[in-house]
Parts: sequence; C-alpha cells; structure tokens
Amino acid sequence: SASTAEAPKGPSVATSKVPVGGGVILDNADYVVTQPSKGKYKAFSKICTHQGCPVASVRDGVIHCDCHGSEYSIKDGSVTNPPATKGLAVAKTTVFESKVYVET
Repeated sequence: SASTAEAPKGPSVATSKVPVGGGVILDNADYVVTQPSKGKYKAFSKICTHQGCPVASVRDGVIHCDCHGSEYSIKDGSVTNPPATKGLAVAKTTVFESKVYVET
C-alpha cells in the first residue's frame, strides 16, 4: 500500500546538506539546523540571545554569532562562550523523505 503521509509543515533542509558535527543556517526561516551526531537533528532559533543578531556560522560543534562572539552548542543550544547568558530557543524537528523539517 502506498504511503499517504504528508510532509510536515514548516521550513526544511535536505538531510544531505546538514554535516555531522555541524549545521546549516536557514535563509528562508529564523532557524539553524544541526546534526550533533549521525542521524540526530536539532533546530534552534538563529537569533542570538545577547543582542538579537542572526548567528553567522556553524563549525567545530558550535553555532557562532559574529556580533560579539557568543557561541552555542549544536547539541542543545546552550551557551558555550559569552557574552550571551541564555541559550538559543529549541525547535522540534521531524525527518521526512530525506528532509529535516522545523516545526514552527
């Protein structure tokens, strides 16, 4: 029998675009999608909690904001380097047909 499942609503990115140990900042939505370990996807707000700048990059296991140097864990969004004192907001993700969807 054919699957009648519908794709989840919300912004998405192909799983192949999200590197293990890194992530992707979505252009079309206010989220960053990470893959802390193979097959495990996480999503966070891409707005830095320090002064509201969008984060700039994801590398070496951290989400980096260029405005003042705040960094966040790709695993849980927690602050790994101040000046930010509050972690990034977590969003729920669903993987469907080789895409990671962020539930908004």
